[in-house]
Amino acid sequence: MFRGTDSQVQPIQSNERISSLDVLRGFSLLGIFLVNMISFESPILYYDPQGWWQGTDKSLFSWIEVLVQSSFYPIFAMLFGYGLVILRERCEQKGISFNKLGVRRLLLLVVIGAIHAFFIWSGDILVNYAIFGLILMLILNWSGKTLIYSGLALFLIPNLLFSLLLMLLAMTSPHDISTYSDMAGITESVKNYGSGTYIEITAQRFHDWYMVNGPENIIFILFSIIPLMMIGAGAAKLKWLQTKIDKKKWLVLFILSAIIGLFLKLLPVVIDSNLAYKFIQQSLGGTILSLAYISLIILLLTNKYFSKLFKPFATAGRMSLTIYLTQSIVGTLIFYHYGLGLYTKLTLGTSMLLAILIYIIQVVLAELWFIKFKYGPVEKVWRLLTYGKAIKSK
Repeated sequence: MFRGTDSQVQPIQSNERISSLDVLRGFSLLGIFLVNMISFESPILYYDPQGWWQGTDKSLFSWIEVLVQSSFYPIFAMLFGYGLVILRERCEQKGISFNKLGVRRLLLLVVIGAIHAFFIWSGDILVNYAIFGLILMLILNWSGKTLIYSGLALFLIPNLLFSLLLMLLAMTSPHDISTYSDMAGITESVKNYGSGTYIEITAQRFHDWYMVNGPENIIFILFSIIPLMMIGAGAAKLKWLQTKIDKKKWLVLFILSAIIGLFLKLLPVVIDSNLAYKFIQQSLGGTILSLAYISLIILLLTNKYFSKLFKPFATAGRMSLTIYLTQSIVGTLIFYHYGLGLYTKLTLGTSMLLAILIYIIQVVLAELWFIKFKYGPVEKVWRLLTYGKAIKSK
C-alpha cells in the first residue's frame, strides 16, 4: 500500500464536518464554563459548598450540582475519542501513518494544556485528555462494539466498587466520610488569587493542579476519562452520528439515562451530602446524565427548527479549543488579582450570568471570525504544527 506524507492529510473541511459533533461540543463548552466559573471565583477545592454558599446562592449551587456539574466533561471526553477515530480513518483513506500524525497532534495538545494549566488556570483538562488519547491510540484497532463494552466495564466496575466501599463506610463510620472545609487551603487561595503577585498566583495554580492530578487521584481520573473516550471511539467506529438516526433507540436511551442520572445526582441533595453520595453523584450520576443530554440533542437535531436553533452551539464547537482557552483567560482576568481582583467578591448568581454573557459574546465573535476564516485561531496554529503546512483561510 502506498504510504504518503503527512502533508497529504488535510484538516477536516467545512463540508466534511459532522454537525451534531460540533453542536455537542458547543453545548458541552457552555456547561463546562458554568462549572469552571465557580472555580475561577472561589476556592472550591477546599470548601464544603453547602457551608460556603448562603441563601439563594446555596439553592442555585444545588441546581448546578444536579443539572450541570460532572455532566458536561464526559460529553467532551466521548467526543475526543470519536474525533480520534475520524482522524484515524482519514489517515487510512490517504495511506498516511496515523501513529506519527496522531502522536504529534496529541503531544502538541499536551504542550498547550501545560501552558494553560500552569500559567492561566489549574483546572485544565487538555493535558489529561491528550495523554489518555495517546493510550487510546494503542487500542483503536479494536472493533466498535469491543471498545464500547470494554469502556462501559472499565467505567462501571471500578466506580461501582468504590461507591459500595464508601457506602459501607457511611454506615460503619459516617464521620470519616463527612464533607468538611480546609480552612488553611481556603485562606491560602483567597490570599494568593485575591491579592497575590503573578508569581504567587502561579505557585498556587501549580499547588491546585497537583492536588487534583497528583498520584493520589490519578487512578480516579484514569477510570473517569479513558473509558468514556473508548465509548466515544466505539461509537465513531459504528458511525452512530453519521448514519440515519434510530429515534426509538435514542429516545429509550434518553428516558433511561435521564431517570437514572437525575436519581443519582439528587442523592446528596435529598439524603445526605457526605463523600459517599457526592462520589456517586459525580462519578456515576454525572456521566449517566450526560448520556441523556447527548441523546436529547441528537433527537432534537432531527427537527429542522431545532437544527437551526442549535447553530450557535455548532459555531462554538467549530472552535472549541479557542473558546475553552479564552474562557479561562477571561474568567481568571475577572477574578484574579492581576485582573479585576474580584475573587470571592461576587455572588454565584452574578458569576453564572457573567458566564452565560461571555459565552454568548464568544459565539457572536466566532460567527464573525468564520466569515473570513475556516478555523479558530488556536485550532489553526495547532493544525499548522500538526500537518506541517500552511492552512488557507478560505
